[in-house]
Amino acid sequence: MKFTFRYCRARAIALLTATLLTACALGPDYKRPGLEINEQFRMNLHEGQSIAMLSWWEFLQDETLHQLIVRALINNQDLKQAIASVEEFQARLYTARMDFLPMLDGTVNAPFFGKLGGFPRAGFPTDFNYFGMSTLNWELDIWGRIRRSNEAAYADLFAREENRRAIIIMLISAVAQAYFDLLQYDTQLNIARSALASWKESVEISQAQLRNGLIPRLDLDQFEAERANAAALVAEFERLTVQKENELNVLMGSNPSPIPRTRTLSQQYVPPEIPAGLPSELLQRRPDVVQAEQMLAAATARIGATKAMRFPKISLTGILGVASPSLSNLFLSDTDFGTGGIGLATPLFNARILGFEQRAAEAQVEQALASYKQTILTAFKEVEDALIAIRTASEQRKSRTQQVKALESALHVADLRYKGGITSYVDVLLAKRNLFQAKFSHTEAHRLHLVSIVQLYRALGGGWSPNTYGNLENRTVH
Repeated sequence: MKFTFRYCRARAIALLTATLLTACALGPDYKRPGLEINEQFRMNLHEGQSIAMLSWWEFLQDETLHQLIVRALINNQDLKQAIASVEEFQARLYTARMDFLPMLDGTVNAPFFGKLGGFPRAGFPTDFNYFGMSTLNWELDIWGRIRRSNEAAYADLFAREENRRAIIIMLISAVAQAYFDLLQYDTQLNIARSALASWKESVEISQAQLRNGLIPRLDLDQFEAERANAAALVAEFERLTVQKENELNVLMGSNPSPIPRTRTLSQQYVPPEIPAGLPSELLQRRPDVVQAEQMLAAATARIGATKAMRFPKISLTGILGVASPSLSNLFLSDTDFGTGGIGLATPLFNARILGFEQRAAEAQVEQALASYKQTILTAFKEVEDALIAIRTASEQRKSRTQQVKALESALHVADLRYKGGITSYVDVLLAKRNLFQAKFSHTEAHRLHLVSIVQLYRALGGGWSPNTYGNLENRTVH
């Protein structure tokens, strides 16, 4: 018995070695598709290292905003879901890797509800005797089914990891944009309250003038209308402020509560130069692009896996155990049994179905390829959109600043002319109205400039380094 098993084991090892040396994986190997990429971004006006290379705490220089982002990165529920998804696909990869190893099963039988006699010999397992046996099955990956399945599992895991990174970058961008929106509403609320106080004063002055017969009723009605409009704006921005705070709390995974602010909108840092880098860098840095490519790689590997399913599956098999009608004789010398050999399983009636499975896998590759190319086109579009938005928003902000200064001067002159009796108070009314509207527009332009920079930062795939995640908890606030 020992000689037989040693001889069989030696032959099996020799056969396994020869088989694996000559084995090849069916199906195509993944290669990155040929892409037409411009050498430079069309709207990139600055050369140098891309701002996406900066960490988000270097890029966003507001400590309060830092704390809000850290809280979001630790407590956001969508991010927790993405992290759990990565852990799920890590386990799936480990499962796929186990297919390289032999499968060993054990079986124990004890007939407590009666036995039958007439066994051919003691060492023969049936349901009516005592036995314990182990079954070995080791599939030889001749056609590369297991290897292709592992390639697909690796690519799926990398895709999930890139999805996690995409959610992180999206979360950083969403918190920053919501925070800038909140600062905009704070500024506009202060402008609206200042306008309301100014119009109340104007109404009181015009009421006195109307009683003295200096102005008509029409002028007073106009001032009353402006005061009511300012009061409505105050209520609107109070509502928008609370709603934006609630939005930020959801991003941070917390219940509605006030959001702290230290710097105003005008105190936020604006980089003097904003280089975007090279388009080719986007393919390796932007997570949704990398994720789409990994999904394409996984789909490509599954073609080989489905193709290998159409070929015979060859395995090394073996059974070893002991069996006896009597429990007391179970471990005697004549109760053992064993066998070994090569198993062959090949599809017969389901071969056509497996052919359809291969065609489905090939169609999935075409879908993944189209999705990959579309993701790249969308990425380039978002970068170009953000670049032109930054340039025009900067020009718009400068123009609005000049407009506010000019209208402040106009209001001063109108007030002096009114006090000198040269003109009516209607000129003051118009100057005030134009100034308040210009201040609102200036605030919107300032916020648009900051948000456009954040959108470019996100479009370039910047803002996150996986090696720094462990340091976040030291920066969090509760």
